[in-house]
Amino acid sequence: MTTSSNFKPQTTDRSAETGHGWAIAAWAITAAFGCYFCMYAFRKPFTAAGFSGTPYWGVEYKILLVTSQVLGYTLSKFIGVRVIAEMSPERRARGIVWLVGLALIALVLFGLTPRPWNLICLFLNGLPLGMVFGLVMGFLEGRKLTELLVAGLCASFIVADGVTKSVGTWLLGRGVSEEWMPAAAGGIFLLPLAGFVWMLTRIPAPSSQDQAARSPRYAMSHSDRRSFLVRYAPGISMLVVIYLLVTILRSLRADFQPEIWKQLGGIADSSVFTQTELWVALGVLLINGGNVLIGNNRLAFYAALLTCGLGFGLLAFALLGHQRGLLGGYSFMTLVGLGLYLPYVAFHTSIFERLVALTRERANIGFLMYVVDSCGYLGYVAIMLVKNFGNFSADFLQLLIFASWATVVVSTMCLLGTAAYFSNVQPIPEQTPAGTAHPSPEPEQP
Repeated sequence: MTTSSNFKPQTTDRSAETGHGWAIAAWAITAAFGCYFCMYAFRKPFTAAGFSGTPYWGVEYKILLVTSQVLGYTLSKFIGVRVIAEMSPERRARGIVWLVGLALIALVLFGLTPRPWNLICLFLNGLPLGMVFGLVMGFLEGRKLTELLVAGLCASFIVADGVTKSVGTWLLGRGVSEEWMPAAAGGIFLLPLAGFVWMLTRIPAPSSQDQAARSPRYAMSHSDRRSFLVRYAPGISMLVVIYLLVTILRSLRADFQPEIWKQLGGIADSSVFTQTELWVALGVLLINGGNVLIGNNRLAFYAALLTCGLGFGLLAFALLGHQRGLLGGYSFMTLVGLGLYLPYVAFHTSIFERLVALTRERANIGFLMYVVDSCGYLGYVAIMLVKNFGNFSADFLQLLIFASWATVVVSTMCLLGTAAYFSNVQPIPEQTPAGTAHPSPEPEQP
């Protein structure tokens, strides 16, 4: 039987079944973290530049650049719903190389093209990069240690944003122009990226024990995707709403931090941002990664939903504490960050991974992540358009508080509905690529 398991089978399952599972996990975390970390060098360094000058069409040039790249990145998420779902394991590494290569070419064109027309180049830069995460995640799903592996992957986008911006600042200080700095920053990370992609190709396929515990993973045809969404439409719809609200809240907190800190009476400098995010990253990764200790897929799925509920509880606590004057700005921003990132990362690490394992559907988590991600980034684009092109004079702190309360109330209701909906879902017989059923493994033990 040919399956689209997550890894190119460079080695047999025997190594994972004879005591080398943790060594493989360490290798996989390093490869995934490094690969996605390097990808950020092709996406984020340009934001370190000021791009000051005459506005175009009444809008600051840098705002146009950021919006252009975000639009390309968002469109990439919609394209990725199909591309990531259908990608076979042996094509994933090649796909990463091609996508990042296209993004680098776009950055070179950005340096060659005069203002303001080079903003189109950043749209073309974001267009391929939005699919890299799904390809990297494909190497990690379907394993007994998937939560731990994906938690390591998620750490990359928490850390890489600041580091790659620092690289861009360093290049500007060395005399590299604003137009050529993004391509130069990407070039620095090109060789390390190749090394980490090679590491991804050396990860063995999920072992027979992994497949028994989490279910085999397949590339999904159009009929597979349609069938899955139709079968679980109410539950998936509620999960989409939760992810959409959390993504919008995450964007508000990230993009308007300087204004929010000023309104809180704090000093909005880079050290404050770093300190709060380090605590947030540590708490989020420990809690979400800990779900790997739960063997029963149904129990782990509900533990992931409970993690989301914990996040919304922390959000409510932070809001009430701020309203009553019990929390300072530092504590408030840290708790808000922890409260929104707990559910955000839970989607990446556990919710869809355990849902596929629980249902034993012909599916993969890359498809499901891109369904919710495309909706989430569409919401982000809406916020960017309102911020950049609308008469946006609202108090950012009050906007954050309003968005947080909306997220708490609506997401909690959707969370309860999701838990109720999936409570009676039972595993279906596993399907071969030809569509014939074969017996499922023995029922899992708690």
